Order: sequence, then C-alpha cells, then structure tokens
Amino acid sequence: MRQELAKWHTPPLRQARDTLGDPGTALSHPQEEERSSIEALLQANLCRVQEALRVLEEYGKLCQPQMGSAFKQMRYEVYTLESNLLSNYRHQQLEQCLLYLVTSPGTQLLPTVEAALQGGLKLVQYRDKEDDDAQRLVNGQELCQLCHRYEALFIMNDRVDLALAVNADGVHLGQQDIPISLARQLLGGQKIIGRSTTNPEEMERAIAQGADYIGVGPVYETPTKQSKPAAGLEYVTHAQNCPIPWFAIGGIDPNNFHEVLGAGAERIAVVRAIMQAEQPTLVTQYFISQLTRKHTLRRLEASQVSQRYARESPPSGSLCGEVERGN
Repeated sequence: MRQELAKWHTPPLRQARDTLGDPGTALSHPQEEERSSIEALLQANLCRVQEALRVLEEYGKLCQPQMGSAFKQMRYEVYTLESNLLSNYRHQQLEQCLLYLVTSPGTQLLPTVEAALQGGLKLVQYRDKEDDDAQRLVNGQELCQLCHRYEALFIMNDRVDLALAVNADGVHLGQQDIPISLARQLLGGQKIIGRSTTNPEEMERAIAQGADYIGVGPVYETPTKQSKPAAGLEYVTHAQNCPIPWFAIGGIDPNNFHEVLGAGAERIAVVRAIMQAEQPTLVTQYFISQLTRKHTLRRLEASQVSQRYARESPPSGSLCGEVERGN
C-alpha cells in the first residue's frame, strides 16, 4: 500500500504542501493526548488512515479518475486490515487469560471488580439476572470502561444487544440463548463469543458452531446454577483435548482449586471466590500465580517429552529406521 501511495504522490503535490500555513498544526483535543490501550491506539490510527484516504479519493477525482479509484480501493483494504487486527488482538489476549471473573449482583460490584483488575485480572464477564435492562446498561457501560482502562477484556452475559450497546469485547451464551451463528452475524468477526457446556456433546457442538471459548462445568454444585447438577471432575479431564480455550467453572474456590488443576484444568472461571472475598486483589493474585505456575510446568513437560522423542526417534532414512520398518 505504501508503494501504491508513493506512485500518486507526485512532485507537484509535494510542492503544494504548506506546513507553515496549515491551521491544523495548532489544533488538538484532550482525547488525542492519551490512549487507554493498544486497541484504542490501533482504532484511532486506523480511523485517521481511513479518513485521509477518503479525502484523497475525493480530491483525486479532480486530478485523475484512476487516482480516485485507487484510493477508494486502498480505503477498503484498510477496513479489512482493521477488522483482522482488532479481531486477532482480542483473541490473542483471550488465549493468554488464565483467570475469568464472572460477576454477581451487589452494592460493591465496581469496587470489587476494580480490586480484581488491580490484582492482574484480564477477563471479566458481567452477569446480572436481577436488575432491569436500564440498570444493566449503566453497569455494563461502567464495567466496560473500567476493564478497558486496565486493558482487560469485557464480556456481556447472554445479551448480544447489550454487548453492542456498551461496546463489549464479546458475549457469553448459555445453551438456551441465541445460536452462535446469529450472535456472530450481529457482533461480527472481531468480537469474542463464549458458550456454556456441561458435557462432551455440548462441547463438540459449541466448537463446531464457532465458539471462541467454552465454559466447562459446573464442576461442583453452586447456587449460581441451582438447576444444573455438577458435571464433576470427569468432564474437566475430558476437556483437556479441547482445541479452543476453555475455563473450568462452578463452585471453584481456594479450597478445591488444586483438585480442579489436578484434573487437567489450566484456566478457571470464578464468581463467589472473588466477588465475596474480603480481599479480592489478593485472591486474584493467588489464583493467577498458581495458574501461571501450572501453565509453565505443563509447557516445560511438553517440551521435554518432545525433545526426548526427537532424541529417541531414528533419523528419517537411517538404517535403523529401515530395519524397524522391516525393510
């Protein structure tokens, strides 16, 4: 694209530049002086490029019809680039998240979530089955802004419309909510879509339908899901082969946490363990430190197994290899 731009940046256009007389050099806005996150930085710069290309497209029509068409095509390329960059950024961040906080209603909603964010939390889901939509909208907007201030992902529970209204990073859907395909159509490819699952069949279906991550549980009985029996640790063990990020969820707390890790979980989602904690920051830090340690150990083990296999396997085409194949 740079080469294409340079082709149209002719000497007469360069000479027409009047930096000293440009009133825009003295213009500014407080929002331009800082960016809240890498995503905000990308969004701002991509918007600038799109606006500039639109202006060049229109002025290009005065010079040459081909020039206007060229800049129009580049503008569409930037739209595609924007979609891919922002989508990849969110999904890469999701891959790195080991701890997922699902909120519960309460008077200390915002202070508790912020305390967890201060402890390193990077993934929050707003879940509220009690308040009306007006209050959910207000809470969602405040939580979304709070999460983005700490460069954390913000997910809306169940409601695609509210996710769009507050500019959430995605939505989490239950088994009785709208199809993943419809949510994707409404939200677009940039946003994250999660699905609750309670058994291997629901897991396979969610993966096939295009979920970006799944919840695995409830591992233990929990008042958050009173109508659902516990899926147990067996389902957690089964989920180890899941090709997308998955979070063990349901009644997990510091007392049974290591039992869940022992069953194969590398990521967990919690509600009461943080939302009702006396010190949410410390509890968050504890969970993240233990999950990070577990994640690192498993990577080291996998690497050692791979190296051992490489040392023990005969080189391709070697005499030993031929003998083993019976040749």
